[in-house]
Amino acid sequence: MRRRELDASGGRVGAGVTFGLLAAWALHDAEEVALVPGWAHARVPELRERFPRVPARVWRQLESVDRWEFTAAVAGVGVVVAAAAADGHRTGGRSAFYQAALNGFGLHGVVHLAQAAAVRAYTPGSVTSPLVVIPFTLWARGRLRDAGVLRPTRPGDAVRGLGLAAVATAGTHVLARRLLRKARG
Repeated sequence: MRRRELDASGGRVGAGVTFGLLAAWALHDAEEVALVPGWAHARVPELRERFPRVPARVWRQLESVDRWEFTAAVAGVGVVVAAAAADGHRTGGRSAFYQAALNGFGLHGVVHLAQAAAVRAYTPGSVTSPLVVIPFTLWARGRLRDAGVLRPTRPGDAVRGLGLAAVATAGTHVLARRLLRKARG
């Protein structure tokens, strides 16, 4: 008998599925906060040579991010992830926002693995992606499916999930840079 048939909560999922997104995200992003700024400064010169078609402004942007800015941007993404997790919990996992964030999180992990493969070396986030990000996403989607609340996933849903992750990341970096510039005078 499927869990959906046994679930007395009316197809709702527990906090482990919804707020677990925030916990998995925090663990994953702790790896990034600890390593991105130093990794970027050390590796960008080599990557510039290996990938000459990447626009110079991308490399300049990556090199210019300091630890404070990166941490502030990650905190901003944390607010978005917390809001998605809370909305997922409020709706028993039915929230389109929560499910898009969950899908974006999982696909973000796949992007980290693709980056590491392209660079043929470690990239920040590539350790927790196969150990935390992708397994959590698959597990949570399974619980949503068992509860009968998982929305059908189409290619457009994957694009929206990655789009949500990209917009949240880019937006929080812009906001962090502006706030830190203002604070520094």
